[in-house]
Amino acid sequence: MKKILFVCCAFSCSFFAAAQGWPDTVAHIEKIFSRYNSHTVPGAELAISRNGQVIFSKAWGMADLEHNIALTPQSLVEAGSVSKQFTAASILLLEQQGKLSLEDDVRKYIPELPDYGKVITLRHMMQHTSGLKDWGSVMDLAGWSRGTRVYSNEYALYVISLQQTLNNIPGDEYIYSNSNYNLQAIIVQRVSGLSLADFTSKYIFEPAGMKHTEWRSNFRKVVKDRAIAYSKGGGQNFLINMPNENAYGNGGLLTTAEDLLIWNHYYLSGKLGNPSLLPKQTATNKLNSGRTNNYAAGLMLDSIAGWQAISHSGATASYRANLEYFPEAGLSIAWLSNTSAFDSDTLNVSNAVRRLFLPVRPAAPRPRPAAVTVAPEKLAAYAGWYRDPRNNAGLKLYVKDGKLSSLFPTANLMAIADNVFMLGNNKLELGYKKGLLASAGPESIYYEKMEDVDANPKYLEDFVGQYYSKEAEAMYYMVLKDGRLLLQIKPTTTFPMNATYKDAFDCTFGPVYFIRDLKRGIMELRISVGRARNVVFKRVYTEAP
Repeated sequence: MKKILFVCCAFSCSFFAAAQGWPDTVAHIEKIFSRYNSHTVPGAELAISRNGQVIFSKAWGMADLEHNIALTPQSLVEAGSVSKQFTAASILLLEQQGKLSLEDDVRKYIPELPDYGKVITLRHMMQHTSGLKDWGSVMDLAGWSRGTRVYSNEYALYVISLQQTLNNIPGDEYIYSNSNYNLQAIIVQRVSGLSLADFTSKYIFEPAGMKHTEWRSNFRKVVKDRAIAYSKGGGQNFLINMPNENAYGNGGLLTTAEDLLIWNHYYLSGKLGNPSLLPKQTATNKLNSGRTNNYAAGLMLDSIAGWQAISHSGATASYRANLEYFPEAGLSIAWLSNTSAFDSDTLNVSNAVRRLFLPVRPAAPRPRPAAVTVAPEKLAAYAGWYRDPRNNAGLKLYVKDGKLSSLFPTANLMAIADNVFMLGNNKLELGYKKGLLASAGPESIYYEKMEDVDANPKYLEDFVGQYYSKEAEAMYYMVLKDGRLLLQIKPTTTFPMNATYKDAFDCTFGPVYFIRDLKRGIMELRISVGRARNVVFKRVYTEAP
């Protein structure tokens, strides 16, 4: 049977957004989750605690549509990247046991990685500042996205070891990459002699009392009470969309909302490690520039709706998850779902539930400099394409209605001086070394101004050919058809290539930049996605069949 548990006296009405009574709050929760309240729809679990005491727990919807099995608070749902905090906690326990240090070079434990000329520490990996490319993103570029092959941590390591470059100098940027956590899972096994699954069972799950939690380290294993994950099909139909892979540590935790509350209370009350590892779990470090990085040990420390928060969300295949803790209110909220069908819904259930307990605190207004008028001839001189040196993405500026606007992203710029403009919270100094200098806080990036092109068929012919990547172990075919350049991944995938600045394009994946030799012509292309920059494809043939 589905369970609802609440303790009225455990929660003060002063935390309710509208000073409502507890029955009203429960009614609001039921309304928020009404979309799951059906025997024909996958479901969700919600559990809420205050100061370690569960005040609400319930499940809605179905765990298995084929066999008509309802979701219950004891149903195991995969928690996606919420899993990362358990991998990080394992590394911290090993450090406390004297078996490693967060300042160690990762190559001490994983010598298969290339020497990039810069030390990547375990701390860099834990806080996503290592620069290691996300192996799943590289496989996307190869046409083998996660779910199309049975990936393992060993295969993830193989892909990571093929990468010739990093996304960034270690410590320079925060770029989320699952590679960091698959490698940490491997390190746990190599250092402790136990798999991550066995290590966490012994040192975390059992001591904490998490009786309904385990890892999906073997996706073929029969798991009692596991909910099936579903995506939306055509009409009212659903499609099974499971993470059929053995890669874990980055994700892969099978758990319940109630067990996640047990975990929150366990580590937040200082019970993990002796002495408590809580200070290390929540410790953040600044980037090389001095800018704050809010990502700690698999935990995001930031403000949500004006409240201090420790949180993480998760998504793997069609499983969805969110775990939040608000120290000012002693409030934990855990949400799990076995469907991605409502990803585009305007109602975000986590936000809606949170607002029932924590009123939104308006942010203090940021002082904004006054706008100025810039002469039309100056605006015209600033128009054109600019290249982001990190990933070769193009930023186009153009004049519209007497104002400077941008394409990629589409926005209007506000002039605060003759050569200084605001693009959101970024300050652009135009004309800087004939390009522009983009600044956000202590960081500045120089964008080179690039040459515009007429992407006619004769120009596009230069790029036709076959390109092979050792990093992705994949072949791209650039073909010209009906006056358009197309990227093909055989047998069935084709993307249009949209010209930006000279030798650069944008496609479904992201920006593509071709490297040209003055004598030999186009030699290679570099393609970037959010978590994997500048994956190299070398030209092997000048024609594509």
